[in-house]
This record gives sequence, structure tokens and C-alpha cells, in this order.
Amino acid sequence: MNKTKRKIFDTALKLFAEKGYASTSIEEITAISGVAKGTLYYHFSNKEEILDLLLDEGMKLLKNSIEIKTKDVALYSDKIKSIILLQIKVVVRYESLIKLVFSQMWGEGEQNIKCRKYVFEYMDILEKVIQEGMNNGELYEGDAKAIASEIFGVTCSSLIYRMNLNEQVEVNQIYNKFIDYITRAIVKSK
Repeated sequence: MNKTKRKIFDTALKLFAEKGYASTSIEEITAISGVAKGTLYYHFSNKEEILDLLLDEGMKLLKNSIEIKTKDVALYSDKIKSIILLQIKVVVRYESLIKLVFSQMWGEGEQNIKCRKYVFEYMDILEKVIQEGMNNGELYEGDAKAIASEIFGVTCSSLIYRMNLNEQVEVNQIYNKFIDYITRAIVKSK
């Protein structure tokens, strides 16, 4: 992505997260990014295309990271721990993107449906790992979809935890506070 497109992308992400997708105008994006309207339209045909790129890039990053972090991990409990740590890192590092996705998940508009689709795609990855762990006897039996939803919800609540503390908290601090609670409920002891 070239410098100008990146500037538009970053500005739109910030505005969408702060104001909401519907309340952000092309004019605001161009004014804050410092690019002409024609330049924005050279890179993006409309506001929806910017949102699509934000969601696509975020999902690709998450999927690729999960694949890299879990491919050589033998134990499913360790795979889940890797995914949880990665999700916390994403929540902390890409807070604006997470806020955007959460703010746009509700409703029946096209952008709401797209946001839900991406969240459910991510949860399907987590569900698959959980189900495989159950199938090999490493994890307690249960509803893998419900457990994936619970892990996703608890991990995303780390953003609320950070906001509630009203201070910067290191990823490992958050991970250490959450990991024991999550794995205690699903991992069989040896």
C-alpha cells in the first residue's frame, strides 16, 4: 500500500472507530488525512471500499498470524493459549480496528453483516482448534462453538479491562490475568 493510500486507510480507521462508520463522511476523511477528494477516489471508489479493505486486511493479519503461531504446536491447549495471546496482542495493538468491528457488528446494514461475517470467520478458526482438542481427548467435551464464543468474549474484554484501569497495560500482564481462568475451564489436567 503506498503512502497516500495508507494515510487515507489510517485516517478512516481512526474516524470509523471514534465516530462510527455511518457518522464519518468522505469529506472528514479527506480533510483530516490532508488529501484531495479526487485522490481518495483514485484509491477507493467509495467509503464502503475503505471499510472492506480495513476488514479484509485485519482478518488476513489475524488468520495468517494464527496459522504461523499454531502450525508447529503439538498440544491443543498450547494452540489455544497461543491464539489467546495473539488475540490480546491484536486487541491492544489494533484497538481502533477492534472498536470499529465491535461498533459495526450490530444492526442489519451491509457493513454490520460484513463485520459479523469476519468475527464469525475468526471464531470458526478457534472453534475448529477446540473441536480437534476435544476429539483427541486433551480438552473437556462441550459445545465447541459456545466455548469459542466464550474465549472470544473474555479475550476481547481485555480491551474493557485496559480502559477500566485507565492506563497502559502490557500484553503479557493482560494475558497472565486471563489465561488461567480460560484454560482451567477447558483443559483436562494430566
